[in-house]
Amino acid sequence: MILGTPLRSWCRLEVRGLEALREPGGILLVANHDSWLDPLALGETCMRVRRPLRFLAKAGLWRNPLIARLLDGIRQIPIQRGAGDLAALEVATSALADGETVCIFPEGTISRGERLRARRGVARLAEAAPEARIVLAAVTGGTDLARFPRRPHVTVELFAARSGPPRPGEDHQALADRLLDEIRERVAPVPAGRRAARPAVTRVAAG
Repeated sequence: MILGTPLRSWCRLEVRGLEALREPGGILLVANHDSWLDPLALGETCMRVRRPLRFLAKAGLWRNPLIARLLDGIRQIPIQRGAGDLAALEVATSALADGETVCIFPEGTISRGERLRARRGVARLAEAAPEARIVLAAVTGGTDLARFPRRPHVTVELFAARSGPPRPGEDHQALADRLLDEIRERVAPVPAGRRAARPAVTRVAAG
């Protein structure tokens, strides 16, 4: 992954639980999102086991033609946030059925140090692709990039949901909440920048 080059040369990346990605078949990777560095760290993590990673990314990123060309080149999936984007869901479901790895951030946006409520898209995708394994990822250290010249130490911890896979008839919001809760038990929301972290509060992301 070309975007992993600056990560390797500047950031120190530590990965725990990499064996969770070694089994064949589709993987739905569910992660926290506190920094723009998180996707790069996750992508580089997957490349260590030769698993190209596709993200469900907000469609607004495609407004810039150069960024759009880059995202299309690495086969990322644009999604209209908060709009029940069925087309994006179908693309992601097809990718999982083909044995690919698809990542979704259940919070829908960067946390900015606040505890956001999970969006139901992760549950809809899990329901649409029941054959895919769900792997949770707790990413820490990405926000340290704003504290230059301090060299970031980014850790990606991969693990299975302690509360188990989706249950028959489970409410979408309940599933999304419990997956995000397990991630946030391991990594609290942290604001980027030099200021001290504020206590996390829960809010619903707009859009």
